[in-house]
Amino acid sequence: MMVAERRKLIKDLLFKNKSVKVSDLVELLNVSEETIRRDLVQLEKAGIAEKNYGGAILIEDSPYIPVILPVDERKLQYSREKEVIGRAAASLVKEGQIIILDAGSTTWFVGQHLPANGNLTVITNAINIAEECSKDETASIYLLGGKLRRNSMSLVGPQAETELKKYSADFVFLGTSGISLRQGFTSSDLYEAEIKRGMVSAGQKIVVVADHTKLEKAGLTTFCDFEETDIFITSDLTDKKILKEIEDTGVEVIVAPLSGESFN
Repeated sequence: MMVAERRKLIKDLLFKNKSVKVSDLVELLNVSEETIRRDLVQLEKAGIAEKNYGGAILIEDSPYIPVILPVDERKLQYSREKEVIGRAAASLVKEGQIIILDAGSTTWFVGQHLPANGNLTVITNAINIAEECSKDETASIYLLGGKLRRNSMSLVGPQAETELKKYSADFVFLGTSGISLRQGFTSSDLYEAEIKRGMVSAGQKIVVVADHTKLEKAGLTTFCDFEETDIFITSDLTDKKILKEIEDTGVEVIVAPLSGESFN
């Protein structure tokens, strides 16, 4: 791992957990204590962290802390685009099937447009998606356990990962923070990436859904490469050249039409 990648990972852990321990980072990144301490010195100089004896704490009023909108607010961004993507994804599902839905704003729209009275089995780590899917009284809903991440209303951690090993689903629907031709589908959160990987292992067909803003962005870590993905669904606002390159990797690309409409 390059120095810049390592320091970005430490910075993201600081943003998430408010503190880091040298011993934990040594084990996670497989480097020496001296290397980690140098990284923390640089983050301190950048005004992001304050070093202490065993590690560092986040400087809460740092101007570099990213603003991550709650999932209910993210649903409002490009909502029409996400809705048509969600409808296109949901149309793949047939009566009686088992599906896994990842937490996220676009996957919420998938849940909203699932076939009515379809006797579906829905497995999710997202509280808001479980609530949405529960409106269909014929659906069996399984909510994975774990630690709650409030911004995404998702449950993450070893408990959820263990539970996923019990399931085999017809479809897995995943959102993504970014899509890179080099890295595949990526997440900006290490813990959510682990859940996504577990979902990939539990699915027969892997479907990634994303609006056009996610293209040519790379998150912190890859959760699914193109070889593991069966279908990618986006809108016709997405660059056709990039879609062709994704298609060339063997992924089926479905484009939901939105021509002539504007988004904010």
